Amino acid sequence: MKIKNSLRSLMGRDRNNRLVRRKGRVYIINKKNPRYKARQG
Repeated sequence: MKIKNSLRSLMGRDRNNRLVRRKGRVYIINKKNPRYKARQG
């Protein structure tokens, strides 16, 4: 999982990326290609 300050650039890398907020953190999840997972902060 990558940890980045800004997730906007990572969102565009794959069509299946979803932006999710959990417990005050922002995550990118991708069920079809999990290597795109990322967390902000």
